[in-house]
Amino acid sequence: MFPLHDDNPARGVPYATIAIIVLNLLALVWSYTLDDLTQQRVVLHRGFIPARIEQLQTHQPIDVNLRRYEQHKHLPVRYEINESERLEADTREIIASLFTAMFMHAGWVHFIGNMWFLLVFGNSIEARLGHTLFAGFYLLGGLIAAAVHWAQDTHSMVPVIGASGAVASVLGAYVVTFPHAKVRTLVILIIFVTIADIPAIVVLGVWFLGQLLNATQTVELGMNGGVAWWAHVGGFLGGMIVMYLLDAGPHEPHDGTGETDRQRELDLRQDDPSLVP
Repeated sequence: MFPLHDDNPARGVPYATIAIIVLNLLALVWSYTLDDLTQQRVVLHRGFIPARIEQLQTHQPIDVNLRRYEQHKHLPVRYEINESERLEADTREIIASLFTAMFMHAGWVHFIGNMWFLLVFGNSIEARLGHTLFAGFYLLGGLIAAAVHWAQDTHSMVPVIGASGAVASVLGAYVVTFPHAKVRTLVILIIFVTIADIPAIVVLGVWFLGQLLNATQTVELGMNGGVAWWAHVGGFLGGMIVMYLLDAGPHEPHDGTGETDRQRELDLRQDDPSLVP
């Protein structure tokens, strides 16, 4: 199932959501201006590597292999040269990588997938929380996702990049806040293709079960496959918990005007503070 849009209009411009998408886009476009070796170095220093957390205690450098290719002088072939990159125990860089990793992507498919889900579901959560709180919630969700990924494999040397964990926290928040909102969804079952309006709790519940299934398989089979599945799981659950604490439970989808319960309450208080406790 692939969500196209939700039937849950939100009032106002989602400035934080747009800003996040623009920052991710600029980071991706910038990465394409770099040569392959420089891209690898940027990912190592700006992506999140679980094993670097231990550096905060040991203060020891880590050497990581790089790959570069050179053209043979006399033959139409390229050969691989292995180099190493030293990652110093730089506290600022390690902590910063927890945030910078959220704004880096491996390519256009990775970027579009994450940003589309954020665009579909993020505006409603931003309308509920407000621009500033939503931005903080998004970053916190990414940190929770990174922490869960780290806990699953504390010694991993594979750098993690992408907004998937932070976006997953927004999806978790949406399930908590608007479980019954209808989501226009592209449904593909082998050769059967249709578009249907499905409750958000079903669409995002199926998405979460898929992430959880892949995450458990990586543990059982001892393989990763290049996707931080546990970060998705952790971000989703973390988003559910944090959103519940911030917003105390589910709400009906927005009405036709796009006005939320909280917005109506704020308007009521402005008109007559005595009407609302």
